Amino acid sequence: PVSDHFDGERFFDRRGAPPRGQPDLLRWMVDRYLRGKRAKWPAWAPSPYADQPPASVEGAGWRISYIGHASFLIQTAGLNLLLDPVWSKRASPFRLVGPKRVNDPGVAFVKLPPIHAVLVSHGHYDHLDVATLSRVAAAHRPRVITPLGNDTIMRNHDPAIAAESYDWGDRVELGSGVAVTLLPSRHWSARSLSDRNMSLWASIVIETPAGRIYFVADSGYDDGRHFREARERHGPFRLAILPIGAYEPRWFMRDQHMNPAESVQALIDCGAELALAHHFGTFQLTDEAIDAPLIALDEALEAAAIPPERFRTLQPGEVWEL
Repeated sequence: PVSDHFDGERFFDRRGAPPRGQPDLLRWMVDRYLRGKRAKWPAWAPSPYADQPPASVEGAGWRISYIGHASFLIQTAGLNLLLDPVWSKRASPFRLVGPKRVNDPGVAFVKLPPIHAVLVSHGHYDHLDVATLSRVAAAHRPRVITPLGNDTIMRNHDPAIAAESYDWGDRVELGSGVAVTLLPSRHWSARSLSDRNMSLWASIVIETPAGRIYFVADSGYDDGRHFREARERHGPFRLAILPIGAYEPRWFMRDQHMNPAESVQALIDCGAELALAHHFGTFQLTDEAIDAPLIALDEALEAAAIPPERFRTLQPGEVWEL
């Protein structure tokens, strides 16, 4: 039904900014390819880590394995959750064209423990990978929790994907004291040129016996209201998982992706005890160098007088146990 963020056909953020149009996209392509403003990434940048997770983690603790880009395996309370899983070689609708991963997933697919639920934040190809979701569905039969409209994308590809779609503010029980709630973020969605904003996007709060996790997949910063409201309505957070990459050029990306300094401010705004970075180092989606987000994050933390151990970065296959 029509709401304050859905007009009957397309979703919108009434306090946000619409996605940029074709003239701006053309300007960006001219800058990056004809004027050389796109940094060159290495063809392959392997991680020294490769995780082999246990079958489960019981009790009030977390085991968080970084798969790469925005993908995580979170194990807690006997449940195994995948966040925005992408095991494909490209974040693209095409097999031979589009951003190609420069390191292997941090957990080999065959080494995954039984997956009970998958959380998919929105429909962009670097977050919603239908090929991976089909593999997960065939091997594990998990519930797939996603914002409105993305369930149609998944089932159109593979009816076996057990997708459940929810609106901003909806809370979903997963069992064992774990639940998720979908929250607004400053972003947009599309799979093609004709379906812009016909599926919803969201950040996700994960409630567990060990505390709450605030997973922000993609978001611009703006004035920080989304992060402050998340804190007021759903905090306190023990951990915020925040994006730090895919932010250049700023004139094009600022409304949809935060840079590291903005992510540090988002940590302050949401009030989480700890933060974990993602959205860097696996797919080159934008113009900054592969190591630029890590360098800028260190600088932003120093400027804000926040110790680096409060805002951690992992390489694919690296594990953080809390």
